[in-house]
Amino acid sequence: MEHQSMSSEITFAPEHHDTKSVVRKIIKTTVILSVITIIELALGYIIFFMHKNPDHSVNLVLAIKGVIVILSLAKAFYIVSIFMHLGDEIRNMIMTIVVPLFLFVWFIAAFMWDGNSYKDLRNTYDRHHAEQTNVKPTNPKPAEHEEHSEKPAAEGVKQEKLH
Repeated sequence: MEHQSMSSEITFAPEHHDTKSVVRKIIKTTVILSVITIIELALGYIIFFMHKNPDHSVNLVLAIKGVIVILSLAKAFYIVSIFMHLGDEIRNMIMTIVVPLFLFVWFIAAFMWDGNSYKDLRNTYDRHHAEQTNVKPTNPKPAEHEEHSEKPAAEGVKQEKLH
């Protein structure tokens, strides 16, 4: 006697696409990704040649880099939608994957910001960095300490010359 459960199993038959629609979808995906990549490369070359000019606009370079980032994100979302079939999923499944991704991007940006702040503060108080860049350190206490330590040595040298 075979045991049957109270709930029946739900199965979905796979969708059968005709070959022409699959080929059209592949060509469309290839063209879209290629066009976005060519635009990104063109913008990269524009930035490259702008840096050769000493009077280039920093704000324009930042704007172009922002456009490149936006295009890269659009390309990434399109790849995820097509190749990982996320575009065919229900909204809750998409949010389950996309929201942690946005949190991870925020996590990376926050650590980069914090690391840059640490680097700037370290360079402000680091005497070796100040000597290499010919900038006076903002903390005057080590310099006062060196003046006191050099005076006895200089007096000792003068006393030796007198004797």
